[in-house]
Amino acid sequence: MLTLMLLQIIDNEEPMIVAGTISEIAYTKYKRWQWWFLVSLCIAFLIVGQSAAVLLGRFYYDQGGNSKWMATLVQTAAFPVLLIPLFTIPSPPEASTSASPSITILALIYFVLGVVVAADNMMYSTGLLYLSASTYSLICASQLAFNAVFSYFINAQKFTLLIVNSTVVLTLSSSLLAVNEDSDEPSGVSKGKYIIGFLCTFGASAVYSLLLSVMQLSFEKVLKKETFSVVLEMQIYTSLVATGATVIGLFASGEWSTLHGEMEGFEKGKVAYVMTLVWTAVAWQVCSVGVVGLIFLVSSLYSNVISTVSLAVTPFASVIVFHDKMNGVKIISMLFAIWGFASYIYQNYLDDSKARHAQAVAMSQNENDSSC
Repeated sequence: MLTLMLLQIIDNEEPMIVAGTISEIAYTKYKRWQWWFLVSLCIAFLIVGQSAAVLLGRFYYDQGGNSKWMATLVQTAAFPVLLIPLFTIPSPPEASTSASPSITILALIYFVLGVVVAADNMMYSTGLLYLSASTYSLICASQLAFNAVFSYFINAQKFTLLIVNSTVVLTLSSSLLAVNEDSDEPSGVSKGKYIIGFLCTFGASAVYSLLLSVMQLSFEKVLKKETFSVVLEMQIYTSLVATGATVIGLFASGEWSTLHGEMEGFEKGKVAYVMTLVWTAVAWQVCSVGVVGLIFLVSSLYSNVISTVSLAVTPFASVIVFHDKMNGVKIISMLFAIWGFASYIYQNYLDDSKARHAQAVAMSQNENDSSC
């Protein structure tokens, strides 16, 4: 309901045309090397941040942590560190002449997105509690299939044979894990809890994909800023709301009273407990900046594609760090995930080539008109 209200408000704003799969706001603002540098930086932030956060989250549960609300809180609580680059990194002057959105609309957008982010993080935390890091990451591959659907209806993304192929393959990838009888659950987790973990992770992937599409729509139709600071502002304000909602849930659930005992019983000690939470929070913020940055610079679809890259990194890392089993079904599922990822990458390459060709033709025509 909250998301539908937000979409209705955004649709009432003046539309902005976006060529291909690349954000016209960012692509026309930055020089080519600057744009590629920022895209590469966001890709690195996303892959490193997400992989580290998932592994640290699994480590938190394995060493005695069991608070789902705390695991949810650390996904947004480190947002104040983003104030440092926001106020210290200079932004180029704005060239946009469009009217700024009202404070009421901005507040509503950030509030709705923040509440949905909190709910989505809670589902992810539940999934990670009951699943191994490798299984969790591979199920998250389904978010690309959801993103294809939401991008079509919300962001006017065109379906192609490659996107349809990727959607089917990624759905099959996560379905294999759902029926895998030899799936490795963390110790003490029953088959029923494993199914709950699967459903929560699968549902969280759908909500996450919806969030990405709504964020892209917000950049295009409401925010319309041409500086990278809008990425930090989006992350800071939505994280502020999500953190507040999670804190309320933490106290309302009564889990706050168990945190001291949880720290005392953490197998690696109190210092390790605190450092695990701190670095998990930092890793999630690094990942989130990469996610929102790619939405601003390219598209929600591309951001989700790059998120999938870490799905190929995390399972192998979890085998090394946590000694997760990598059975045959899981390997096949991973290959399907890579296949679907490759299909998206190639489609993005084709779209980018068309966009660059169209831009070159338009510039050539403008030069010819000027000479005449």
